[in-house]
Amino acid sequence: MREWFRSVGERIKALLARLSFRTGVIILALCIPFYILSFAQALLPISNTAKGVLWFILFGMAKTTQYTGLTIIGVDGWKRVKKWFKHYK
Repeated sequence: MREWFRSVGERIKALLARLSFRTGVIILALCIPFYILSFAQALLPISNTAKGVLWFILFGMAKTTQYTGLTIIGVDGWKRVKKWFKHYK
């Protein structure tokens, strides 16, 4: 079972490595609307259970896009993003 998980992890890593830096930045930027929506749903006039379910889904999507984007761009890409923000600050 451990070998199966390891092989699946390696295949996912290889798939993400084929994606471009630009794709990683776009996916990373998608986490911002998910974070906003995950907390803005508290203002909706729905039950607390529905709010909890929406928060769980939207916050999970925000974290998923955040970590996927960071995985795609990698360490060198993250340095490029930080350099860009410092340049336009």
